Amino acid sequence: MYIRKILLFIVLAGLVGGGLFAYKVYSAFFNPNTKFNNDEAYVFIKSDDTFNDVKEVLTPLIEDLETFEQAADRKGYATNIKGGKYAIKKGMNNNEIIGALRSGNIPVKVAFNNQETLESLAGRIAVQIEADSVSLLNAFKDASFLRNKGFDNGNEIVPYIPNSYEFFWNTSAEKFRDRMVVEFNRFWNDDRKAKAKKLGLTPKEVVALASIVHKETAKVDERPRVAGLYLNRLRRKMLLQADPTVIYAIKKHANDFSIVIKRVLYKDLELDSPYNTYKYAGVPPGPIAMPDISAIDAVLSSEKHDYLYMVANVEDFGYHKFAKSMAQHNRNKEQYIRWINAQKINR
Repeated sequence: MYIRKILLFIVLAGLVGGGLFAYKVYSAFFNPNTKFNNDEAYVFIKSDDTFNDVKEVLTPLIEDLETFEQAADRKGYATNIKGGKYAIKKGMNNNEIIGALRSGNIPVKVAFNNQETLESLAGRIAVQIEADSVSLLNAFKDASFLRNKGFDNGNEIVPYIPNSYEFFWNTSAEKFRDRMVVEFNRFWNDDRKAKAKKLGLTPKEVVALASIVHKETAKVDERPRVAGLYLNRLRRKMLLQADPTVIYAIKKHANDFSIVIKRVLYKDLELDSPYNTYKYAGVPPGPIAMPDISAIDAVLSSEKHDYLYMVANVEDFGYHKFAKSMAQHNRNKEQYIRWINAQKINR
């Protein structure tokens, strides 16, 4: 009888202990473990983060860090961290949180506009993905990459077409750069290539010319007319004489793209730079900024006309007055010079 009581006690103790253990395991995995009020919270985990880094990120978001650690250890997550952007939903348990961190990497939208330099592009991208601006700039300027892809120091900015793209947040600098080349090649489909060939230009030359069009006018509806003007000048072997190229040449010569130039002076036209289209014929060796798609397509589908000259229209700001002859252009120019002098804009 005594032995039976002992055995019964052992069995009961085992059942209680097993029940407590099962409850503890269940609680660690399946009890809700969030403490924020929003429907979901986002966490960013770097590619080289450790489990301690992950816990630091999650501390403000979860109720019981200890049970999370236990669950993460049992599921093998603590030794298999994956970088990315993840969503933690309100009321998630540890099992669901770990599942989200393991396979729920969320893409992010990466957007950039017409940056003037690779440095400014790197800075713009670095605030949107994990890669920092230094690693991005090094990837952009990598000599072997440029050589293998058919670019050089004059047109290394060409592959980056301003738009909105989807990336994983933990994308490396090299993967971002390589993806941009893929997007560039996709953009230059057979139709666009055929249009460029008909103009007697390569895709790189179209981008360079489009960058001038982009800088000349912010009015998208005017860009095909401006593009047609420059194409007319190219066909007639005339200098493009585009003020934005002079401004770019000045900035590049000074190695300072923060300079603000509102007026191009006659002395500026003498600057010896391949980007100065008052001195050198043809399309510059590379873009003076990243033209957006509307500017590129404006070149490829330019307006057909006989205009050869243009000047800012002071009666309709943002637009230009166009002329077919130098005499007509000089009349338009006089009005502009009177206006700019009245504004006392000397630089």
